[in-house]
Amino acid sequence: MEWLSMKQWSPYVAGIGIGVLSWFAFLLSDKPLGCSTAFARTSGMIERLFRGSKVMEKPYYREFPPTVDWEWMLVVGITIGAFLSAQLSGQFHLRWVPDTWAGTFGSLIFPRFFVALMGGVIMGFGARWAGGCTSGHGISGTLQLSVSSWLAAICFFIGGIATATLIFRILVG
Repeated sequence: MEWLSMKQWSPYVAGIGIGVLSWFAFLLSDKPLGCSTAFARTSGMIERLFRGSKVMEKPYYREFPPTVDWEWMLVVGITIGAFLSAQLSGQFHLRWVPDTWAGTFGSLIFPRFFVALMGGVIMGFGARWAGGCTSGHGISGTLQLSVSSWLAAICFFIGGIATATLIFRILVG
């Protein structure tokens, strides 16, 4: 069980684990692995607290009801697993501003929070627009040899490289 306390896992072992998880997802639920729908369902659950059953009048929530399902539990499991991994490896600490951000942009909390929030909103919008998130397209879609998923995964990498270049070469200096 020593491997549970490692600071960094082999990307090959992690990749194999994700592949096996994908097999089980298809075998047991006949659905691909993905996470973005769980976040959309969560927003529906939160909205339902304020608006009640009116939430179900929205076309999106008629197709994807705001309920706890296996994808939602997958996100919970990822969160718990990441926390346990950080705890067991001794790497867990609360940090509002990561060192790389602080070294480049300063240690103020609000700009970091705002950029992270906007990045999350943009990623969520992109995931809904693309019909799935990076895990849905990049793992499950490419596993099924879906042309649209391969195209999406290529665009994820191009977009990530372009964004990193923009931020670290143009904005930073």
